[in-house]
Formats: sequence, C-alpha cells, structure tokens
Amino acid sequence: MKRLLLLAMAMLALATTARAWGWWNYPPDNEDINLTSTNLPIVWIDVDGQYIDRYERITAQMKIIYNGEGQLNYADTIAHPGQTIDYEGYVAIRYRGSSSFSMSDKKPYSFRPLDKPLEEGGTKKKVNILGMGKDNDWALLAPYADKSMMRDLLAFEVSRPWMEYTPQGRYCEVFLDGTYYGVYILTETVSKGKHRINLSDPGLTGDSITGGYIMEVNRIDDEVTYTSKYHPVSKTGVRYMNQYINFQYKSPDYEDLTQEQVSYITGRIDQMEQSLWNYKPNNTPDYEQYLDVTNFIDYQLAMELGHNVDAYRLSGKFFKRRDSEDQRFKMVVWDMNLAYGNSDYYEGWRTNTWMYQNNNTMNAEGDPQLIPFWWYKLNTSPEYTAALKTRWAQYRRANLRDDRIMATVDSLATVLTSHGAEARNSQAWPRWGEHVWPNYYVAEDFQDEVGYLKEWLTERIAWMDGQLGYDPSARERGDVDGDGQVNINDVTVLINYLLTSDATGVYLDAADCDLNGDVTISDVTALINFLLGESWD
Repeated sequence: MKRLLLLAMAMLALATTARAWGWWNYPPDNEDINLTSTNLPIVWIDVDGQYIDRYERITAQMKIIYNGEGQLNYADTIAHPGQTIDYEGYVAIRYRGSSSFSMSDKKPYSFRPLDKPLEEGGTKKKVNILGMGKDNDWALLAPYADKSMMRDLLAFEVSRPWMEYTPQGRYCEVFLDGTYYGVYILTETVSKGKHRINLSDPGLTGDSITGGYIMEVNRIDDEVTYTSKYHPVSKTGVRYMNQYINFQYKSPDYEDLTQEQVSYITGRIDQMEQSLWNYKPNNTPDYEQYLDVTNFIDYQLAMELGHNVDAYRLSGKFFKRRDSEDQRFKMVVWDMNLAYGNSDYYEGWRTNTWMYQNNNTMNAEGDPQLIPFWWYKLNTSPEYTAALKTRWAQYRRANLRDDRIMATVDSLATVLTSHGAEARNSQAWPRWGEHVWPNYYVAEDFQDEVGYLKEWLTERIAWMDGQLGYDPSARERGDVDGDGQVNINDVTVLINYLLTSDATGVYLDAADCDLNGDVTISDVTALINFLLGESWD
C-alpha cells in the first residue's frame, strides 16, 4: 500500500511538473528557434502551462501582430513598438481534428474569442481576425503530414471562384507559452455567420423550420449522428449491406435542435437520398430539386483534382437554406491536407483513377467509412456528366489553366520561403527525408516537395482532361486574346485585328464566333450579342 501511495505521489508530481513546463502541449523537437522578423502574422498563445484538452476548452490569452500586406512583423515588440495588433484578448481553446491530431506531432487548435475568462463566466464574441470578417469560431490548422504546407489553401483557392462559400485562411507563425511552434494556417471554420455561410436560424414551423442547417458526412465518434437509410455501393453499384453512411449535426448543435427540427432535416436528407437511389439513367432527374447540381459538380471536381482519400466520406460538409431562399443542399470544400498525391494508402497517390469509385479498395481494407452512393448515382446521369465536362472546361480556361495553377503553387511557396518561415518551421519540426504518415513521396527538402506537387498536378490534370474530353490546345469560342475569359477586351482585340490584319496575340480559331470558317465583322456582332446575354446559337 505504501509503495502504491508513493507511486501515485510521484506520478502527481511528474504531472504537475509536466504541466508547468509545458510538456503536455506537444512542443516541437527544437524549441530554440530565433524569429526576429517575418512576412507572416505572429500569433502568441499563453495558457500559463495549462494542458490544452482535446474536448474541453480552457482559457488562454492570444495576441496577433500583423502590420499589413508587404510589411514585416517583429517578434521583439519592445525593440519594435507601435506595431499593429490585429487581436489581443482572451480565447477559449482546445485541440481539434481526428487523424490531424492523433497522427501528427504538431497539433491543430480550435479557438473562440472571449469577452472575459471562462472562469469568470466569459462568453464568445465575434472578432474580425486578419481581415476575414467578424466571427467567433476559428481554427489553427497545423500542416505536418502535408510538408508543402499548402494543400488546404491550394484547394481553397481552386474552389473559391466557383463555389458559394469556401473558407479563407492565412499563414501565420505561432508561439505557445513563449515556445516557437511553427507555421500554422489561421482559418475560418465551416460555420454559420454573416461572413461565413449566411444562414437564418431554423424556426419551429412553416418555412422557418426548413433552414438553415449545416450537416456533415463523417465517421461515428463522440458526435451525435444520424444514420442513412441507404448503404454505400461498389463502383458497379452493388450495395455494401453491412456498411453505413453517417451524418453529424454541425449547426445548430444537436442539443440546441428541437425534435421537430431534427425530424425535418433528417427527413429532407432521406428525400434527397431516395431521389438519387431511385434515379435511372436517361430518366428525368428528380434529384435536381434536392441538391444544387452545379455546386455538387464543383465539389466533385475539387475532390477529384486532389484525388483526396478522405473525399466524400469524411468532413463532407453540406448546408441547406430555408426553402424560400433555396431548397437545395450545397457542399463545402474542407480538409484537403492528404490530397494532391500526399497519401500512400487507398491509392491516394495515383493520378489515373476516380476517387468516387474507390469504395472497392477501402472496403477490402476493412474501412467502415465508405463513400456515399450519391456520387455513383450522379455519375450515371448523362445530364450530370455532360455538365461536369462543361464545368471542367470552364475551370481549365480560368484558374486551372496550366500556367495559372502553377503560379498559384509558386505564390504560396513564395509566401512561405521569402522571409524564412518554412525554414524556421523545418528547424522546429525536422522531418525532411523522413516518412511521415501518410506520405507517399518522401521529399528531401521544401523545393523537392513543391516540385513533386507540381509534377503530380500536371499528370492529374492531363488525365482528367482526357477523361472529360478537354483539349488544352483549344480556345473557348470568343476568347480572342486567349486569357481564359470572354469579355469586352476580346471585342477590342478582334476589331484591332480586322483593322490591321496583325494576328499577334489573336487566337483565330476562337475569333470565328459565328462558326462560318472565316473571321469578319459578323464575328464582332456575334461576340457583342453573346456578351449582352444572347446564346451563341
């Protein structure tokens, strides 16, 4: 008994010391990192040695210095007084994430600004952080398995021009209790708010009960879930009768929902799924009244471009407005750190398969969380697949044009390297040349990782071009200057060509707007009419 008492006292002393010295909060390998100046915002978090829990929030103090675009930010605030404080105050903080927490040495956080400490009855308040608009729910993503540190932001930038809502994120460098923890991404969460998904709170009757809700396709964990009445299917449509699709209630929180509201939103999901399950190719699609087809296409293209192993089945966030605003479900892109060739499991590294058909591989490995049957059914629809091909062509002529997507990667890389942020992060977390779960490619340094990412993207885009019938050498009708857009500048270029016969910078195949085999003044007329809203035909 005496030995047990001594052991318990020793363990208590060790726990007290660990908390006081911050051992419990997963410090980096190298804590002696010198940050003098950076182009990234600097975030200080002070928990005074407390353990940051994964589920229960604790009070912390946070200070963010950001002097603006193009300006440097200095860690020594005494030597550099007068810097711009973007936010200073209390926050309620906890660890967040599933595999991003359990499989990563570098841990992500969720935080909510507070009006005062939790111990004094503090409540969350809305704050505009780094120009992303006022809200009270934020995340600090901790790129670790993604050694490029850009896959999430790359997915956001690819999706932003096309989807109704895509989260914003900003690179920053983080200190916790005075220790440098590396580069993080301070980002919006997928939540309800004026500057997020602008949804009305659901009411109790009539139109008000029909919105707004945020749900998520995800695994069964500590969250309350609703289980679908329909099973996932193989890539040939065969049902996996022992597997299930689960939904989590994200907003409002489950405990804040009435039974009537739960019944409504789960019933609406049932209706959507039934319409998809009953769909037969070449029948008039009934599912269009339940889901925003263009939005689902944009979501699919984002998932497939990244060949994301978590696509569709995990972090599958979707929302619904009130029927009087829009009765259809819409998806939101989130959680792409294992995409773009980063995963060595479930063939995530491949560039030449469709991820929506990957249930066979995952089921064979015994994974209980499979891809909902929605995507199999949608891709049997000639109307849907035709629209998918058209949308891919629009992507490829705009921000997914070869030079533009590579410029996006280069721009993100420059932000990370121009003032040493990536180098400091790599000193704190030295992982180059080492396999970190679930890396497929083990890069020797940052430039090697960026090179791999760009090569992977090149191969993936080329494969999708072939599958979706896009010829990258072809120009969109009316895109006379070849910039990927059809606008008034194309009229100017076309008129100048007709006046001078100088074909420099003129794409004559795209200039034949009336498709008569020649470029004349009638093409100018056809182009102007198109810009005024008439169809080409």
